[in-house]
Amino acid sequence: MSVVAQSARALALETLRRLSSGRVTVADLLARPAAEALDERDRGFLHELVLGTLRRRGWLDHVLGGLSSRPLDRLSPGVLDALRLGAYQLLYLRVPPHAAVSESVELARQVEPRSAGFANAILRRLQREGPPKEPEAGTDPLGWLTTAGSLPRWLADRWCSALGPEAAVARAQALLEPPRTCIRLNPRVPDAEAQLASAGVASRATGVPGALETAGGRLLDLARRGVLYVQDEGAQAVARLAASDGLVLDACAAPGGKALLIADAGGPRTRVIAAEASRRRVATLARLVSRWGAPNVSIVVGDGVRPPFRTSFDTVLLDAPCSGLGTLARNPDLRWRLGPGDIVRHGAGQRRLLESLSPFVAPGGRLVYSTCSLEPEETEDVVGPFTEAHAEFEPEPPPPWADRFRRGSFVRILPAGGGDAFFVARLRRRPRVGDVVP
Repeated sequence: MSVVAQSARALALETLRRLSSGRVTVADLLARPAAEALDERDRGFLHELVLGTLRRRGWLDHVLGGLSSRPLDRLSPGVLDALRLGAYQLLYLRVPPHAAVSESVELARQVEPRSAGFANAILRRLQREGPPKEPEAGTDPLGWLTTAGSLPRWLADRWCSALGPEAAVARAQALLEPPRTCIRLNPRVPDAEAQLASAGVASRATGVPGALETAGGRLLDLARRGVLYVQDEGAQAVARLAASDGLVLDACAAPGGKALLIADAGGPRTRVIAAEASRRRVATLARLVSRWGAPNVSIVVGDGVRPPFRTSFDTVLLDAPCSGLGTLARNPDLRWRLGPGDIVRHGAGQRRLLESLSPFVAPGGRLVYSTCSLEPEETEDVVGPFTEAHAEFEPEPPPPWADRFRRGSFVRILPAGGGDAFFVARLRRRPRVGDVVP
């Protein structure tokens, strides 16, 4: 076993342990210097270990619970995470079984020396016997959702009630799959396509203009040099739906991909104000804008609840902070971080943001509201009461390319097919008597 592979496993365990604090996200942890220092292959192994273990944690715990002589909640959290990593490798990765077992036992030993024999017995038994049979999704949907579907019970109950058992199972199945990789090429790099091919990256167009699905090759170096930007098809769709000429506000802009796309789509006739409340995230946003070379993007430190503006905008994009429940494949730590109260909390914040930002939409201008969630409290239940209270805003149909995503007055991008889920409402502000329309 290589020292690097051992290091990737140790980093994977450390990442899972730090996530338990609830104060940091998996994306932040996987961007740490220690993780970035790994070569591309071992960094990929680290990401697969962490993200895969989090996606399948419900099933892994079900499997381990049937093999353990002790309740899992009585185990040291570090030992349990080491067991999850070992079980994930045995069940889902093409890792030699002896390596999966021995390296995971060593991780458990480092956490708690007396646990090594216990961990070895459980993983050796799993290697010999394999996992139990999954519950039948058709006859026991809740049983399947909370084990093989790897959902917390509250979310399994919620989706079964709201969607029906069959649709709930289908959504959970889609969110268990690793998300596909989509990119956008920098229009300022004339040989971007050639560089993509030289890096061994295969690409194909998707249903969203400019969005390419990729496979294989080396994307990281091209992204670091500003040749391309890795961005989910759904996120690109949101930005395309907000793209327009004139002055555009991206009110919650970090990390910045949507602001860049809006600026590129509009060209020199568009100026984008990218606002972000977090100074730490503003620094990330500034680095991206510099790397991309976007002269028509300006960055402002500003809170959308108390907008620091004295002008109106032709378009305001509110890509609102939300639960992120449409991104469980990409951000699987959310499965185990969130509770029902978080959805309610985000919904309240989204309503405040809509109220505070809507006055900055110019007469005849557009307000675009989006979330990477499909939960009613963060979608229709936010937009519906807003339009009832503000008759000057009316839903606007999407352009023809987005017709396949249209559901009634809104756009709903489902997580099927390996992408993130999004909800988008485009609202046009009617001019009133005496208004000056640009």
